[in-house]
Amino acid sequence: MRGYISIGSNIDKEIHIPASLRALERQFGTLTISSIYESEAVGFSGDTFHNLIVGFDSDSDVKAVAKQLRDIELDNGRTRNSQKFSARTLDLDLILYGDLIISDGRLQIPRDEIEKYAFVLEPLAEIAPTDIHPVSGISYAELWQQFDKTDLQQHKIE
Repeated sequence: MRGYISIGSNIDKEIHIPASLRALERQFGTLTISSIYESEAVGFSGDTFHNLIVGFDSDSDVKAVAKQLRDIELDNGRTRNSQKFSARTLDLDLILYGDLIISDGRLQIPRDEIEKYAFVLEPLAEIAPTDIHPVSGISYAELWQQFDKTDLQQHKIE
């Protein structure tokens, strides 16, 4: 099944993002990796974030994949008591997994961040432009085209 992971970091990001990519590659094999985008912190004041999206293929159960991502976060210094809008070493969110639609406690797929935040949608549209959002039925390229970029505070850095 094709899955997509949102990766973000604003603490030692030059260490934690490459480390997460190596760990994800060990876990899932070949990855499709978007450009890295720098964006302002959302919901709090703090250092800028680096964000990207990674596509992968797996036959694992969705909850097993989510646990693997949590383990990689913990291996990179993430603490479980961190608040939603706060600085972090590493944030790995499974945003899509095939056409699954799940709302089970902390596991929300597709994540609503896809349509809410440019730092998720722009890199997703970059690597999966013709894929279709399982709820809206709209391609990610079209969702990005429609996105309100009025106050956009991010740019591609690599």
